[in-house]
Amino acid sequence: MRAAADVSQALLVCGALLCAAMAVWLSARQGQELRRLRMLLAGGGSLPMAGTSPWRRGEETLDRLWQIAAQRRELLCLPVGGAFSLLGESPLPLLGALAALPLVRRWLAARRRQREREGREAAVIELCGTLAGDLRAGRQPGEVMAAVCPVELGPAWPAVSAAARFGGEVPAALRRAAGEPGAEGLNAMAACWQVAVEGGAGLAAGLERVGAALSAERDQREELAAQLAGTRSTAVMLALLPALALLMGSALGADPLRVLLHTPAGLGCLALGGLLECAGVLWTRRIVQAAGTSGERRTR
Repeated sequence: MRAAADVSQALLVCGALLCAAMAVWLSARQGQELRRLRMLLAGGGSLPMAGTSPWRRGEETLDRLWQIAAQRRELLCLPVGGAFSLLGESPLPLLGALAALPLVRRWLAARRRQREREGREAAVIELCGTLAGDLRAGRQPGEVMAAVCPVELGPAWPAVSAAARFGGEVPAALRRAAGEPGAEGLNAMAACWQVAVEGGAGLAAGLERVGAALSAERDQREELAAQLAGTRSTAVMLALLPALALLMGSALGADPLRVLLHTPAGLGCLALGGLLECAGVLWTRRIVQAAGTSGERRTR
């Protein structure tokens, strides 16, 4: 029961600290907006001693910490490891959190690249529909291409707009922009543009077909991901079972953290369990990736 009380007390302390930090940050942001409003209403006058105020320095520090936390979310492993170190009275959880930082960083970077890839795919599909609709309405291809500016396609797209506006090589610019992951559909757009310019074929019809093909391919990938969602959820649930077992043991008064972190048998079980956990996660990931690859091959 003492372990359960310690866990509850630690959770309450962590929750109180988080709430206090959030309250301070929100009040700081509100004070900053009020100062900006006073400056606008006063005609742009400067605030006296704004840079030397302790409250101002604390506000800037909180904003900086918030930006770091938003950009480096893998650093959240450190307070979690520190909490387990305090509960178990051992530095091993904190060292484990430090060792997990590169892995979590790679995982977050992979997820960010996947979201960017999906955003580019959606932007290419939307671009095909927009261009085809404007061409059907009677606008010129160069005018339409110079007017659109999809942000998701990255810094290579302004070269395409410039080529369309000033009579440059639009297909070559589209192929260069297609080098970004997820923007491969721009190669098909470049082929349609080149055929329409050289052979006089309808550009709007070609863009509609390209957009339909890209949309169908995306729907197939989403259907495959939905079919594999159950397997991923089961793998995540199985990976979290050891943590649930530790919480249940602490609630029953068994004090599993003391056994795992302060006894030779517990340290051996912790090392063996960690290796088996990593092996199971990697094995499940490989199975899911193999199933996804085979499913994509069958749908093509």
